[in-house]
Amino acid sequence: MSEMKQTEMPSVSPYLVIGVGILAVSTSAILIRWAQAEEVSSIVISAWRTAVATLIFLPLAWRNHDDELRQMSGQQWGLAALAGVFLGMHFASWITSLEYTSVTSSTVLVTTTPIWVGVASPLFLGERMTRPLRWGIVLSIIGSLIITFGDAWAGGDTADLGGDALWGNFLALLGALTIAGYMIIGRRLRARLSLLSYTSVVYGSAAVVLLLFAVIRGLPLFGYSPYVYLLLVLMALIPQVLGHTSFNWALRFLPAAFVSVTVLGEPIGASILAILILGELPLSPVTAVIGALLIFCGILVASRPE
Repeated sequence: MSEMKQTEMPSVSPYLVIGVGILAVSTSAILIRWAQAEEVSSIVISAWRTAVATLIFLPLAWRNHDDELRQMSGQQWGLAALAGVFLGMHFASWITSLEYTSVTSSTVLVTTTPIWVGVASPLFLGERMTRPLRWGIVLSIIGSLIITFGDAWAGGDTADLGGDALWGNFLALLGALTIAGYMIIGRRLRARLSLLSYTSVVYGSAAVVLLLFAVIRGLPLFGYSPYVYLLLVLMALIPQVLGHTSFNWALRFLPAAFVSVTVLGEPIGASILAILILGELPLSPVTAVIGALLIFCGILVASRPE
């Protein structure tokens, strides 16, 4: 698939919108930690986040783009639903990772997304893997391993590679893989669908998957304190509606590879907020910094042209 060309000039700069999105998604890990401290399951957090976002977007989409929704082809519905499944899996795995590893390690690993977008592009977008991309993948994998083993060593359980920290880092990487699938599909669909139609279907599909998972596992969706519901609503409004929707909007005007690279701002913002608000440092600060620098360098190298 060739690079998507800009067909209209947006009234607001896509770069400004992405900047707002980065600030919004940086609050996600903090809100999640507060909700988890109230013993709310990660799956329930994910389900509420996507369900509230769906309740906001679906009525707007039906009111303004009902003809477009009716005229969507079976392939478009299928791809949008698949994107929602990927998004639901992303939230389930990444939010759960925050139960086991540090905010810094989790957010750094989950933002390796551009690497996996590059790996999948030859298969799904018809784009070949350039030499810079190959080198970027190598650097990022080394950085991920340094963070993983650093957390394992800091956890004091080297016999099983750190136990909980290793599992948390794995879940964060799974979150990166699934969000990569979500962005690749988004790049294809956003060229043909309006923002409201696309987000309402995708967020709705993610919410259905997560709600079913919560019901199957017997997790309570109600009965929490007003404080918890406030956190869940804020999570839907700020990182989801404002953050993720900003990225989805930008996909219409900018290449998916560039949009995915910009999410590198999230671990920086999330780590700063974790230190200032939670007083939380990485499990292994030295290896976290070294690994993060390698990942950032890898993604910057990967984003360069041949």
